[in-house]
Amino acid sequence: MDAAALVWFRRDLRCFDHAALHHALRRFARVHCVFVFDREILDALPRREDRRIEFIWRSIRELDAELDRLSRQAGGAGAGLIVRHARADEAVPQLASELGVAAVFANRDYEPAAIARDRRVAQRLVEAGIAFEDFRDQVIFERDELLTQAGAPYSVFTPYKNAWLARFDSARMEAFPIAEAAAGLAPKADGERIPELAEIGFLPTNLGQLRLPAGMSGGRALLGDFVRRIGDYAEARDYPSRKGVSYLSTHLRFGTLSIRELASLAWTEGSAGAQTWLSELIWREFYQMILYHHPRVVDACFRPEYDRIVWDDAPELFAAWCEGRTGYPLVDAAMRQLNGTGYMHNRLRMVAASFLTKDLGIDWRRGERYFAAQLNDYDLAANNGGWQWAASTGCDAQPYFRIFNPVTQSERFDPDGAFIRRYVPELARVASRYIHAPWKMPEAEQAACGVRIGRDYPAPVVDHAQARERTLQRFAVVRG
Repeated sequence: MDAAALVWFRRDLRCFDHAALHHALRRFARVHCVFVFDREILDALPRREDRRIEFIWRSIRELDAELDRLSRQAGGAGAGLIVRHARADEAVPQLASELGVAAVFANRDYEPAAIARDRRVAQRLVEAGIAFEDFRDQVIFERDELLTQAGAPYSVFTPYKNAWLARFDSARMEAFPIAEAAAGLAPKADGERIPELAEIGFLPTNLGQLRLPAGMSGGRALLGDFVRRIGDYAEARDYPSRKGVSYLSTHLRFGTLSIRELASLAWTEGSAGAQTWLSELIWREFYQMILYHHPRVVDACFRPEYDRIVWDDAPELFAAWCEGRTGYPLVDAAMRQLNGTGYMHNRLRMVAASFLTKDLGIDWRRGERYFAAQLNDYDLAANNGGWQWAASTGCDAQPYFRIFNPVTQSERFDPDGAFIRRYVPELARVASRYIHAPWKMPEAEQAACGVRIGRDYPAPVVDHAQARERTLQRFAVVRG
């Protein structure tokens, strides 16, 4: 058994069912662990109050303590997480050299920037005589594991899902055990500690007041709650005022939960709700596969012909959308939920994205970037895939002529206006028959409920029927 290795944690902030940590502990007598607050990423963030950074910070504090507990429980001398605030492509090779390790282990990432970063790290390690190995961990199937009969990546979801389900078996559900070998976890050097949030340049947020507990324990608590509701998921998930979804997306994004455990749970539970949720997990992997094979989608349409679409330059409309003052209550409630909590219900992500691209005629990339800055669970593959689906520019996308009507969506999925009233309080006293289209209220009704349209709440910034015709024309020009 070789002397020492270094495990580099990234979007896998747990110490159970962890592929890289498992393999390192099996092959090396001593295993160090590191997390890097990567300045290449952090320095580019627009705000110093970022819930994601606080979520990560809270999660690695728990990870540090749990590594120590596992080590001592297994008869070791204690352990913990080495934390650096630097460029990862510089800090990891430097730390590996300082520790004298033979190898650095990590779990694979499929984003183009992460792939490029890992290549730089691997090159520097090789130059120093240190090996670099990575492993599949955040998905069930990766890269070229699922291809069409022609040997090409899938571009339509249903055949991909069928192939995924046909190949999924007990071997794919097996966990990577950690605890039994945890005595090999290396202790931290004297004085090594996790920096405070302020020391890496960030401020506390309202994360503590939101229903988003961080770390492995937070993920476990949310999962336990969802398991009791999973049977209702297929029906309840579309209603934003109901507790119908899993609320696990941020934990999946940062790896405080194991995808193997979640997929296994859905597979074995077997209810209609569980199978629908499993399908959502497969959508997540579908978009990861698309991003890996087609990295150009970061900035370009999956369907190249749609890069010729001429979108509107409408800064005032874009600002109204961002700030939740479009005059369409469900859209505004969704945007205010996002801005206030860092979360948006999945159906509302589709409604808000459709409204921006097909009612306001604004480039999907602007909305995708805004969501990227706001979402706690921001994942490039899923966010990009979802936006291109809604804009009809992506793979297996919503047909361009199917355009969400924001009023119809509101009437169907928030029928009594409970979600709207929560996030658009100026409409709280509006009668249910007007809550979805308050501009239709007579003057006397407006006065009675204390909201004047155009003064207390905006009139619609666009007419949906007219906007729909403009969208059809916009796509017709490109399609010839």
